[in-house]
Parts: sequence; structure tokens; C-alpha cells
Amino acid sequence: MTDVAVVGSGPNGLAAAVIMARAGLSVQVFEAGPTAGGGSRTKELLEPGHRYDVCSAVHPMALASPFFRRFELADRIKLTVPEISYAHPLDGGDAGLAYKDLERTVEGLGADGPAFRKLMSPLVRRSEAITELLMSPLIRGYRQPGAALAFGRAALDQGTPLWNTRFTADKAPALLTGVAAHPVGRMPSLPSAGGGLLLALLAHTVGWPVPDGGSQAIADAMVKDLQAHGGELVTDHRVSSLDEVRGARTVLLDVSPRTLLELAGPELPGRYAGALERFRYGNAACKVDFILSGPVPWANREVGRAGTVHLGGRRAELAAAEAQVAAGKHPHKPYVLLSQPSTFDSSRAPAGRHILWTYCHVPAGSTVDMTEAVTAQIERFAPGFRDVVVRSQVTTAADLERYNENYVGGDFGGGAVSLWQMAARPVPAVNPWQTPLPGIYLCSASTPPGPGVHGMGGFHAAGLALRRRHALPMPDLGVNS
Repeated sequence: MTDVAVVGSGPNGLAAAVIMARAGLSVQVFEAGPTAGGGSRTKELLEPGHRYDVCSAVHPMALASPFFRRFELADRIKLTVPEISYAHPLDGGDAGLAYKDLERTVEGLGADGPAFRKLMSPLVRRSEAITELLMSPLIRGYRQPGAALAFGRAALDQGTPLWNTRFTADKAPALLTGVAAHPVGRMPSLPSAGGGLLLALLAHTVGWPVPDGGSQAIADAMVKDLQAHGGELVTDHRVSSLDEVRGARTVLLDVSPRTLLELAGPELPGRYAGALERFRYGNAACKVDFILSGPVPWANREVGRAGTVHLGGRRAELAAAEAQVAAGKHPHKPYVLLSQPSTFDSSRAPAGRHILWTYCHVPAGSTVDMTEAVTAQIERFAPGFRDVVVRSQVTTAADLERYNENYVGGDFGGGAVSLWQMAARPVPAVNPWQTPLPGIYLCSASTPPGPGVHGMGGFHAAGLALRRRHALPMPDLGVNS
């Protein structure tokens, strides 16, 4: 009999599996797809030798997540950290550039530089404490009162209609809005500001790494460690009922609340099932991947040195585009997030070629092909872009859900990022990873701390299961342990 069954092999499911196997328990991981990875998979695109990331491409949490620090991910795979974490081009060739060095970033922001420093310096100084705070259950916030106060002040500054008060020009607010738009939703808002500020402080501390070989390298490192400690990965196996994994003493589910309802059926108590049914999913992404004959011809050449680029123009334009998505519309000029990983990793494309990874935000369940809108936004800031496009491939929001049923309606974040759903994810509870069913735990992005490739949903769920089901401590996760 297996001690532990894990359903789903995304970063959270694999993190939970690694921890349980390291604790000396027998572990089986069941994955519906042909490969492990979930949101961190890499595949060939359109032509041989062109390797693209199916979902996430750049990983701000790879060097900051408490789980990945314990797992020593940086010692297991090669992570390239660009000098410019992210860029935000504006019309006319100007651009905001978020260097890993905060002071260099400040220098490039002109008159708004000191205001940007005043906002970000208290967060950068407390980066590790703030990251720990935001990646842990809210009840533990009292342990870091200084970090909580500094972060709360900054979130109020950038999460309310007064968000422009400290700035006089366009570059600094555009830089902050580009990261605040990562969680799909209206801006300004406290959830978007919180998510954006976390990403921004990481940009100026550990940086935003790009894994050599693609995001699959992260999943592969965890699978390798799992197998080295006796765990088993079973692919092409969709678990359709909890009855299939009843033999395990503990079951960890890297699935959405909707899938949990399908798996458990009438076993769940009515109040808990009702809360899962009321769980709201967010709006979605339309992904467009390109093969290029050369680098993107940015009007501002420095933009090409950034690992990530946010497109959409000035702060007001981005906020308007996100408001359109929230109203169920497809923006003519959408917010676009892109990365050209072949700039930093030559293994991603043959000589003379590049790959470009992009997505824009769209309403949930959208079947609209946004290739032209995305292309036009890139051309706006990189004249001549159309001339270097060899081929492209679109993945609509509906396609994203078909690829991964956790992405309900194309929501890659595992649920709407709202104040309520950050506190009650998926239900209000001190230990939201524990379900009412004995030995059954939820560990997906629909649990705290929410979206991102950080493994912390699996870390918290596994730690809880170890204590309550097996009376075991959290094991050492280091390379040499």
C-alpha cells in the first residue's frame, strides 16, 4: 500500500511529493498528461529545435520561494538572471527599465526616481521577510510586523485611486502598472498592487531568472529528486474518482476546487461543497508564440536586454485595457506580457532563429484569436516586428483549459485574485489545505499563497499532512541531504 498519492504534477503537486518522499514515505504521483510539469512545461514549437514554454517562462520566485530555497533549486539547474528584470516601453522610444540594481533603475526614471526609491527601498530592505510573510498563512503575519507594515503602506499607496499622487511623469508608474497587471483584474486595487509590489521587489533583489532549457527544467529537477527518494511518477493517468487512490493513507490534490468537487462527489459536507461551488475563477489569457528570424527590433534597444517586457503604453492605457477585460470585452490594445528566452539561452532555437513567448488578457472562456492585437502592440514599440515573424501559434483561453483543467476558463492563476479570495482560498480556514475528508488535502494554486511557480501550496499542504497524518517533521530538502 502506498503511503501518499499525489494527483497532479504541477509545481505544487511535485513540491508536496518531494517533501513526502524525503520524509521516508512511499509516494505515487498521478499526472493526466504525458509529462510532468503543469504550469512549468516546455515543448517544441511548430518546427524542430524551437522550444517554448507552454505556460510560465520567467520565474521571479525561483530564487525567493521558501520551498525552492530549501530545495536549493539554483544548485540543481542553471538559472540566468538578466541585468534588466523587466522593461516597459513607451511611445516615442522611451522606456522604463527595472534593473536588478535599484539605484540604476532610479537613475533612469528622472524626476520620479527619488519617489520610486522612497516607495521601493523599504520593501527591498525587507525583501526576505516580506516574501516569507506573503508565502505563509496570514495568521503568521505577526511574526514580521515591520515587514507587514512596510508592505501594507506600499500596497495602499499603489492600490487605491491615489496611486498617481507621488509621480509626475510616465515611466515610473508604467513600470509599476506592468507588474501590477500580472494578476488579471481591475486596477488600481489592493490585490493587484500587492502582487505587483512583490514582483517588483524581487526584480531588485534576486532578479527574475530564466531557466536554461525552459521551465521544464524546474519540473524535471523535482521529478529527479522524487525518484531518487523512491517516489514514482505515473503519467497519462487521469484520476477520475477518489476511490482510485483510497489505498493511500494521505492524498494530496493539485487540482482546482471544481475538480475536487468532481472527485469527491457527495462525500463532501454540504457547507464545504457549497463554498467550493461559490469559488470564483478569474479572467484569462490568450497566448501567442512566435518563431522569429531575428531579435525583436525594439525602438529602444535597451528593452531587448530585459528578460520580461510589459506592453500597453502609459498607466491609464493599461488600466483601461484591464477594465475592458473585467467587463467581458476584448481590448483592441491589450496589455501584453512577453519574453524572448532565446536571447539568454541559445538552446531554445536554432542558429539565426529566436522564439518569442507572449500572452494578453481576455475574458474567461474566450475563443478569440488575439494574434493580430498582440502583433500590433509589439509593432507599436518595435517597428519592423512583422518583418521578422516566421510563424506563430495561438492558444486561446478555451485552449488553455483544454490543456490543463486547473485553468478553468483559461484562468492560469487558479482562481480570481480578490481580497476575499486571498484570505479565503478556497474557503475561510486556519488550514485551508485540509479538506473535511480524512487524509485528503488540497495543494493547488487555489490554496494560499495563490498563483505562481513557487511550490508553496504543496509545501504547506505536505507539512500539515506530515504533522497530522504521519507525526513526522519537515525533512531537509537540500541537494546533499
